Amino acid sequence: MDKIEHIGIAVKNLEESNQLFTKLLGKGPYKIEEVASEGVRTSFFEVGGVKIELLEATSDDSPIAKFIEKKGEGVHHLAFAVENAKTSIETHKKNGFTMINQEPKEGADNKMIAFLHPKSTNGVLVELCQEKK
Repeated sequence: MDKIEHIGIAVKNLEESNQLFTKLLGKGPYKIEEVASEGVRTSFFEVGGVKIELLEATSDDSPIAKFIEKKGEGVHHLAFAVENAKTSIETHKKNGFTMINQEPKEGADNKMIAFLHPKSTNGVLVELCQEKK
């Protein structure tokens, strides 16, 4: 893994949270988009070379809605940049990690993504992010 790509934060209301983080960071999001396959709307802020992704559920059965129902708003995942998501998935599986995604899939912010299951990473949801070429 090359670096922290972003920190994902689950929020109930994206507009209100965008206003809050704009005040907190002194600048607004550089991108807002919906990822229908994941049931989320996202916004991205950049600070000090690291991105913060705010995630709002677009349906009651999305992973973010379930997360907020169980744990409330807050840090949802840590994402790491990788050169090749497919290779990284195989390497992590060989090293004993449980993958949620067996193949990379389309994610937000022009990325191919895959998640490691938190039961194999001390309760932290970890995302692998490859820039789409």
